[in-house]
Amino acid sequence: MGKKLGSILIIEDEVSLSKALKDKLSKEGYTIHEALDGEDGLTKAISIQPDLILLDIVMPKRDGMSLLQELRKDKWGKDARVIFLTNLTDPNKEEEAKKFGVENFLVKTNWSLEDLLKRIKTILK
Repeated sequence: MGKKLGSILIIEDEVSLSKALKDKLSKEGYTIHEALDGEDGLTKAISIQPDLILLDIVMPKRDGMSLLQELRKDKWGKDARVIFLTNLTDPNKEEEAKKFGVENFLVKTNWSLEDLLKRIKTILK
């Protein structure tokens, strides 16, 4: 398989999307961690300290925006790299995400796995 490229935490409550992301990114050589809700995602993010977080906004227990706000209060989390993957096409949420230093804000219907992979490779160079 070759060397591992980095670790990615997928925080996504849509199981089929989480699995598709995990399968694709694992095959590319990334170490993948998963969380299906915001509370578990925040706990894993701080304990694992992945190289990149793929974060949904609308999730059970804690939404992605409040997770990000909490993450930015953590010593490690203040600089964590985050890509939002969401169904929301809300310009206000996108602006808020940018204020918190999100790498990308991607609406799920507007990207492919290949597009996302290119962005990930660019971020994790």
